[in-house]
Amino acid sequence: MELTKVQEQFLNEKLQKLQKSKFRSSFKLGKKEQLYLEEKGLAIIEEHAKKIIEQRLAPKEIKNDGKQTPMHGHPVFIAQHATATCCRGCLLRWHHIQKGKELSQKEKTFVVALILEWLKKQPHRKE
Repeated sequence: MELTKVQEQFLNEKLQKLQKSKFRSSFKLGKKEQLYLEEKGLAIIEEHAKKIIEQRLAPKEIKNDGKQTPMHGHPVFIAQHATATCCRGCLLRWHHIQKGKELSQKEKTFVVALILEWLKKQPHRKE
């Protein structure tokens, strides 16, 4: 995903704000998720993120909203919690994206871009 300098700056400002939260800043990739990210590469993880967001976050009504994102198992899940893109409540509280409507393409693109930026900033595994 190619970003303009303005878009990148906006995402970095969002990430800095999220880092001020004790809860949001506590999320880190585990060894399993880091290894998976390194093996698959960012392009594949981006495709996974798009699919996860489309299925679990984008619908107008989410049956188990607030509980649909696991806390481990995939780098995208960890990134969602770290970036407050894990449920519609967090999207509203942190990013002012309203509940009760399907996410627009622009909103989905924002969420995926924020997740990828967070993942890019994670420390790499030491061999």
